[in-house]
Amino acid sequence: MNVTDDKTIVKEYFNSTGFDRWRRIYGDGEVNKVQLDIRTGHQQTVDTVLNWLKADDNLHGLSICDAGCGTGSLSIPLAEAGAKVYASDISEKMVGEAKEKALQILTNAENPTFAVQDLETLSGSYHTVICLDVLIHYPQQKADEMISHLCSLAQSRLILSFAPKTFALSLLKKVGSFFPGASKATRAYLHREADVVKILAKNGFSVQRQSMTRTRFYFSRLLEATRQSV
Repeated sequence: MNVTDDKTIVKEYFNSTGFDRWRRIYGDGEVNKVQLDIRTGHQQTVDTVLNWLKADDNLHGLSICDAGCGTGSLSIPLAEAGAKVYASDISEKMVGEAKEKALQILTNAENPTFAVQDLETLSGSYHTVICLDVLIHYPQQKADEMISHLCSLAQSRLILSFAPKTFALSLLKKVGSFFPGASKATRAYLHREADVVKILAKNGFSVQRQSMTRTRFYFSRLLEATRQSV
């Protein structure tokens, strides 16, 4: 199955059965133990990013692109903190849910700006580009292309997460425990950190901060890379 099929599968999944499943995971309602574990892990990743950005003490007015925004778990608190947020997702239903949440929480209906868009068609220029829990849906070659494109949009910084390809996680995935049973989403691709760092360097970025979120069913390596001056 080719990489075009991967994008089609992701889009169709998150506009159908996947939407209801992940809306529950990203929400605060009752879920099963596996989904609760994934919710906890995802929120830890979001909290790490928010803590990094707030520690820099320059969020107000900062232009940020949240690529693959889901239901707005990162976009909305960034807008609350004063950042100017452009949020997009490949799933129309996810974007609709994010808009509804933003209207309930925020007083400014124009921030974040939400759009239905895949990573490859994103355009513009932003101080910071963030892409969380998206690369797991794409094989390495496609992920490299996406990272390079995201780099081209980032004036200063790119923050991204991916499921790291280690022996232990590869074994878990092979035996079907990475996304077990009914909690399985699309195919889960693991990526070597060295490969991700290499493509960042190729595009003029170097890693400044890093973190690892590890729960029972959620594994996410988080990297912050900044553009190097020529």
